[in-house]
Amino acid sequence: MIDLKTKQEIEIMKTGGKILADVLFEVLKNIKIGVSEIELDQLAEKLILEKGGEPGFKKVEGYKHAICISTNDVVVHGIPTNYKLKEGDVVGIDCGVYYKGFHTDMAQTVRIKDKGLRIKEDEIDEFLKIGEKAMWEGIKAAKAGQRVGDISKAIQGIVEGQGYSVVKSLVGHGVGRELHEDPEVPGFLDGSILETALLEEGMTIAIEVIYNMGKSDVIYSGGDGWTIKSKDGSLSGLFERSIAINNGESLILTK
Repeated sequence: MIDLKTKQEIEIMKTGGKILADVLFEVLKNIKIGVSEIELDQLAEKLILEKGGEPGFKKVEGYKHAICISTNDVVVHGIPTNYKLKEGDVVGIDCGVYYKGFHTDMAQTVRIKDKGLRIKEDEIDEFLKIGEKAMWEGIKAAKAGQRVGDISKAIQGIVEGQGYSVVKSLVGHGVGRELHEDPEVPGFLDGSILETALLEEGMTIAIEVIYNMGKSDVIYSGGDGWTIKSKDGSLSGLFERSIAINNGESLILTK
């Protein structure tokens, strides 16, 4: 069942989303050579609490961290470890904030480069640009009267159009009182757009681009019950924003 939010509830989510965006981009600024994954997790939790929010992911049963971190071939749900980041690593940070009864969810992926070296852009940089572009195009398609399938089609067309693979076993989702709500928001279209959920004003959803440089197959890894990696070991990317559906342009809550 889809939970439509009131304007007042969306304002609360907007405030929580602002906390989340500020925290996430501060954490991204601290992704450097030699910094450990667990240090980034600790920083995220500290910042969330200082800003008046709660780590949303800690409200998921069994999960004990403020972020999930996806390094290189980790697709989603990577548990922060003592691994120290190296030059060239591709690092995705997925974070959630719980504020006054509502969740917001957001993710961004970056590549670590030695700022002292001039490195020409290459296929990895292009891979990340395409994922972020697909996310923004998916957000553009998210308007009242459109359907979830319009979002899915926009994302899939850009990602697969460049020869990459949308991970089809993992999807975006509604977000609000719960971290994961209806409807599911896939990054791919399976069947007719008309068979997908209608977008209505008051819906709040997390649009996610979850994709691999290689094939789309994924596996659980590490025996922790959380970490999911690309089956072929290829690099993975993750981009996500929480939005509220309007009649016109959607409101980005995590801005």
